[in-house]
Amino acid sequence: MDALVLLLTLAALLAVGMPVAFAVGLSAVVGALWIGLPLEALMIQITSGVNKFTLLAIPFFILAGAIMAEGGIAQRLVNFAYLFVGFIRGGLSLVNIMASTFFGAISGSSVADTASVGSVMIPEMEKKGYPRAYAAAVTASGSVQAILIPPSHNSVIYSLAAGGTVSVAALFIAGVLPGILLGGSLMLMCMLFARRRGYPKGEPVTLKAALEISMDALWGLMTVVIILGGILSGIFTATESAAVACLWAFFVTMFIYRDYRWNELPKLMFRTVKTVTIVMILIGFAAGFGAVMTWMQLPTRITEFFTSLSDNKYVILMYINILLLLIGTLMDMAPIILILTPVLLPVTNALGIDPVHFGMIMMVNLGIGLITPPVGSVLFVASAVSKQNIETVVRNMLPFYGVLLVVLALITWIPAISLWLPKLLGMM
Repeated sequence: MDALVLLLTLAALLAVGMPVAFAVGLSAVVGALWIGLPLEALMIQITSGVNKFTLLAIPFFILAGAIMAEGGIAQRLVNFAYLFVGFIRGGLSLVNIMASTFFGAISGSSVADTASVGSVMIPEMEKKGYPRAYAAAVTASGSVQAILIPPSHNSVIYSLAAGGTVSVAALFIAGVLPGILLGGSLMLMCMLFARRRGYPKGEPVTLKAALEISMDALWGLMTVVIILGGILSGIFTATESAAVACLWAFFVTMFIYRDYRWNELPKLMFRTVKTVTIVMILIGFAAGFGAVMTWMQLPTRITEFFTSLSDNKYVILMYINILLLLIGTLMDMAPIILILTPVLLPVTNALGIDPVHFGMIMMVNLGIGLITPPVGSVLFVASAVSKQNIETVVRNMLPFYGVLLVVLALITWIPAISLWLPKLLGMM
């Protein structure tokens, strides 16, 4: 009955349109009062939820991504990706996905990826004969990589939701191969479409132009080297790498590329602070919500429920995938990670599933939710950038959903895709 009161309160508040963060916080208050828990104890849990050094990585990564997103890096990464795949039939769709790979490794945000790469690639693809809605579908599906490829802020949030027991650095490295697998699978499908539909090849680039494009993009790509190189070499932690990446992004944008005006910086800082504030409020309230769930012994009950369904961990993972896919279509990614990680992690731990592996499973599931109606934020951004209605974009997305589900199955049932690289580098 206790858990029912907590979950029904949350569902009711979300149903009437209350913002997720406040719905989570108010549900925690109702749950605490129901079980007779002093509100002072709940407030201690809320404040301790945001009083963590690791959380500093989130504002730094968000700011670095915002600076690079608005500082002209998207066009340079598109040009750089063109050198590798632009000459192939259907090359612009491949460029779109590869540019998302590069940009995701800088921004760590699917929404920023879709907005930045989409604003460049969707009009360009339309000029070359690609349907605009198809271009939007390619952009949206390719941006899911940003959730997996480091530096993903959602990996930081997952680490926090797991109680800090999962290394952020291990999660970053674990996302590399799944991200590449996802991007490669989408590119393969785009090549098949290009051959079937007769999409054009791109023009070859001269050696001189290729060198100029590479040098121009190198400054932005150095952000990735700083983040991963610093973490892998042990020079600094994931949080420190976020701060250094932020400084580098500022230097490159304002002094090297110089496509961004100084008088626009205050507005960018305001938007970043606004985003970070929302995230931090959500993290604090989710910590209180998670504590109430623990006091109600909800994680234990859910673990017992799932383990009673089957003794096969892969069958249980299938049920968890279905649950995450359904919830991912109804809520944004961060609140789901914060609410469900403390609930599902005990289940997967009981089954002997590595928490880093489960983190990748959760990321892919919820990434698919970002491009699925009715609440897919990335899908709405792709629709707005392409000026196509949601229904048209979704129809073009159907084959991409199929590819993403196949990738999800591979990542779920082949743990080595996620765990091989962190183990090789001695992170596990």
